Amino acid sequence: MKKVYFILNLLAGKAMISEKLADIIDSLTKAGYEVTVHPTQSSEDAFECAKDLYDKYDMLICAGGDGTLSQCIQGVMSSEKRLPIGYIPAGSTNDFAKNLGISSNPLEAVETIISGHRMGCDIGSFNGQFFSYIAAFGAFTNVTYETPQNIKNVLGHMAYLLGGISQLNTVRSKRMRAEYDGNVIEGDFIFGMVTNSSSVAGLLSMNDFLLDDGVFEVTLIEKPANIVQLPKIIRSLLNINEEINKNYIKFFRTSRIKFISLGDEPVSWTRDGEFGGDNAVNEIICCNKALEFMVKEKKENYFVEDSIEFFDDYDENVT
Repeated sequence: MKKVYFILNLLAGKAMISEKLADIIDSLTKAGYEVTVHPTQSSEDAFECAKDLYDKYDMLICAGGDGTLSQCIQGVMSSEKRLPIGYIPAGSTNDFAKNLGISSNPLEAVETIISGHRMGCDIGSFNGQFFSYIAAFGAFTNVTYETPQNIKNVLGHMAYLLGGISQLNTVRSKRMRAEYDGNVIEGDFIFGMVTNSSSVAGLLSMNDFLLDDGVFEVTLIEKPANIVQLPKIIRSLLNINEEINKNYIKFFRTSRIKFISLGDEPVSWTRDGEFGGDNAVNEIICCNKALEFMVKEKKENYFVEDSIEFFDDYDENVT
């Protein structure tokens, strides 16, 4: 009988997971799993549990939002043996689950764990810590970790949208240098992100990416020369259909990048919606296929495409 350790955040999303808990455990038990259940007790609890499971269990199951999953990933990546992860999305946005094609219906997600396939996914290293789908700085990146859980439970994506709009008048640029693959970019950026995702907080969109290709997508938004352009760029970042000047955007792919702050004030980062620190130097590395997740259908080079031409144009701006 396979043993699984089930970490769940009962407060994630609209706290709906508790209503399905009995059915989830029943489905796993009927499928032949011996289930140990652990509700999270603190923000670091999932990490502490996940790092010590490698010699006792066959799989880690995580039920919660992107933050809970991120903590589980921290733990598994820090352990001697990396267990496969089954994910039951229960947060407000569940960006990473959407990338993997995992249903937001808890019982359907459980069925994927029971009858699905393992898929290797790239994991990001951020100064030795780990993230599943995004590390970012600048405009609105604080909204994901400063919005109270009860507000996210009630408003979902709208909580992030309202929080971002409330900061429109306070967006400031960050003087940064990015070093990657022998290239150097310097500029005043209002936003930057390193991603392996098609969506960030349900708002920012990324089209054309691979989950397991060994590289991440980097998007940098420069401070506009004319302040009138700023609201237009912000609305585009919030996925409101609006054209922006492509001269302000730099896009490229890399497996390793170093960001150096050139300003006097520290630059705060976010990792998977959680505070990532404010160090002057930050190095991000793509760990190719570092973890396996249970997915409904195993696909090599899992690919999402929508508007690849849109991004190809930006490669010309990288110097």
